[in-house]
Amino acid sequence: MTAMVDRIMKRVRGKGRGWAFTPKDFIDFGTRGSVDMALSRLAKSGQIRRVGRGIYDYPRLHDKLGALSPDADSLARALASKSGDKIGPAGATAANRLGLSTQVPAKSAYATDGATRTKHVAGRTVALKHARAPLLDNASDHANTVLQAIAHVGKDGMDSDVIHQFAERLGDADMKALINARPQMTGWMGDVVLRIAEARRN
Repeated sequence: MTAMVDRIMKRVRGKGRGWAFTPKDFIDFGTRGSVDMALSRLAKSGQIRRVGRGIYDYPRLHDKLGALSPDADSLARALASKSGDKIGPAGATAANRLGLSTQVPAKSAYATDGATRTKHVAGRTVALKHARAPLLDNASDHANTVLQAIAHVGKDGMDSDVIHQFAERLGDADMKALINARPQMTGWMGDVVLRIAEARRN
């Protein structure tokens, strides 16, 4: 058990403070029961913190405030890991991150290929919404952010200015990933991807 504890803490430290995780993140180390036992021992010793059912974190520390709450992105990734779902930024968040919108979403919302649901973990509310666009396995977070933003803007909002804004925010590798993923998209989204690729060439 000591060896298991040491291996888990080595991985946790490697990820850095602020990382939220679940037992699935260590299942390559041994049985689920042994992982659960090791995590329980680490939580009791104060090396990690249990923030929800089956969710732990390696808390960031503040000189005056002590252990800080995990950020919403880290929690969302842990929730997705626990359920086996994919996640990405939800449409409004994606558009804001790309500079296409100045609207800052009031809640932490994420697109998922799983069911729409709201989770309350570590004092935060994390909204998971079933994605209107596919979440791609073989693509970067940035490419997935662009795809969710396309879905958010919508077919009717795709004027030439918006197309050029998307084109300016995509590198070659992400553009290639989106083109290769066109069969997974609805027809109009696939057409938008082609228009963005054309805009990048001109």
